[in-house]
Amino acid sequence: QVQLMESGGGLVQPGGSLRLSCAASGSISSINAMGWYRQAPGKQRELVAQLTSGGSTTYADSVKGRFTISSDGAKRTVYLQMNSLKPEDTAIYYCNGYIKPSGGYVHYYWGQGTQVTVSS
Repeated sequence: QVQLMESGGGLVQPGGSLRLSCAASGSISSINAMGWYRQAPGKQRELVAQLTSGGSTTYADSVKGRFTISSDGAKRTVYLQMNSLKPEDTAIYYCNGYIKPSGGYVHYYWGQGTQVTVSS
């Protein structure tokens, strides 16, 4: 069974920084991509950043230049470095992985979510 475990959320003042981590565990054959989505109250879940196994990155326009997605050498942990945070970045951040489990078909997995609040 594949699991995604997030950490690193919290309360930060505008202009501050946070780093989110997401570790994939379980019987994994391969990871095609991992990324972060967020959902603010009353809004739809949106893509924040994505990193493919080939090293390609995608960012939402609203976070370009402020957020950076990266992974560790084994690529089972993905990080989201968030700088120059704004109140509008406040949301629950969800880790997402497009993962092939051992003996199974590739599909999307989600973490439980971690709250990020940007407020003075």
